[in-house]
Amino acid sequence: MKQRIFSGIQPSGNLHLGNYLGAIKNWVKLQDSYDSIFCVVDMHAITVPQDPEKLRQKTLEVAKIYLASGIDPKKCALFIQSHVPEHAELAWILNTIAKIPELERMTQYKDKTQKVGKESSSVGLFDYPVLMAADILLYDTNLVPVGEDQLQHIEITRTLAERFNKKFGETFIVPEARIVKEGMRIMGLDDPSKKMSKSASSEYNYIALSDDEETIRRKIKKAVTDSGSEIVYNDSKPALKNLIHIYSLLSEKPVKEIEKEYAGKGYADFKNGLAEMVVSFMKPLQEKIKSLDDEKVLKILESGAQKVRPLAKKKLDEVKKKIGFIL
Repeated sequence: MKQRIFSGIQPSGNLHLGNYLGAIKNWVKLQDSYDSIFCVVDMHAITVPQDPEKLRQKTLEVAKIYLASGIDPKKCALFIQSHVPEHAELAWILNTIAKIPELERMTQYKDKTQKVGKESSSVGLFDYPVLMAADILLYDTNLVPVGEDQLQHIEITRTLAERFNKKFGETFIVPEARIVKEGMRIMGLDDPSKKMSKSASSEYNYIALSDDEETIRRKIKKAVTDSGSEIVYNDSKPALKNLIHIYSLLSEKPVKEIEKEYAGKGYADFKNGLAEMVVSFMKPLQEKIKSLDDEKVLKILESGAQKVRPLAKKKLDEVKKKIGFIL
């Protein structure tokens, strides 16, 4: 039997090149080798305020990006998180064994509360890792493809699974993180020390998957570079290293080949080449997204939910029975 993977992206902000290269591109490869479950995690999105109409629109948009990128509903289950209520039910049960100090240590919670202040943060934001644990444990997930910044959340998922198993008997598979180094850390165009982020305050941090040709060229032209002019991939030039990394992933050319191609040329030449590479990748993707019909996409998502509901119900019933609920 194939091992099972689970992953999802929030329908908030603007999905960008980093989301594609760091997550979705890898999922497309993984769906051939694993029993794959992919989700639009709308329940996670509401841990911070959302405009209801925009949330509906973004949820559909993310699903379309999955499909246009090559996620195949015949090879995997693709659904909206809130369409399977067992996610929320299991999260509540796991809340009763999660410890407040564990959640207070979460780096992402600390980062997000620094921006808005603890007093303005919701309990949902604090509890985010428990819902993520429920997402994963509900489906007997073996592996979770994540970036290094999500490792802390996988660790608390493992802790909760082990704690429940110890208290109530073997129930959950203890999942492992599957880190794909390649593409996992696409840094901001305006700051190579921070990840490209869809919640960044500046639009010059990221290239959105919806950006038009002119916007892409402008953002790459404005991307920060390092001192000097030689096109080399090394740690002493983090901004340039990030841009070469993007070029390599999109072109599937080795870094050495790119360095050779731009030997004797300057940053302007390289940025022009990178802009062409991004535009040539983005154009067909955007055309595919536009060609997808809303009703057909909703049917795919509903079909995906129907596919996973029996798995979710079976696991939740097992959990309820073990903790003493009457079924």
